[in-house]
Amino acid sequence: MRTLFLLLSFFAAAATAGENQILLKNRPGKNQVIAQCAMCHSLDYITLNAGIPDRAGWEKIVGKMVNVMGAPIDDADKQTIIDYLAQNYGK
Repeated sequence: MRTLFLLLSFFAAAATAGENQILLKNRPGKNQVIAQCAMCHSLDYITLNAGIPDRAGWEKIVGKMVNVMGAPIDDADKQTIIDYLAQNYGK
């Protein structure tokens, strides 16, 4: 049992390693992105996809997170998040 606990602790630490190193651009909307997006997935999803989706692409991605994946993001925050992503990480 102790070995199982140690293994689970190791994997949990490995899964979150480096998470605090992801720095998003300090622009309006950043706080909503961190608060809403990081509750379900790593913020590196944003930086890894930077420059690939245009505004329509980010709208589709955020829409999927809300409508398909069930992210509890209200309409005002959804628009703020889309604006932030499109302006700072869109092509």
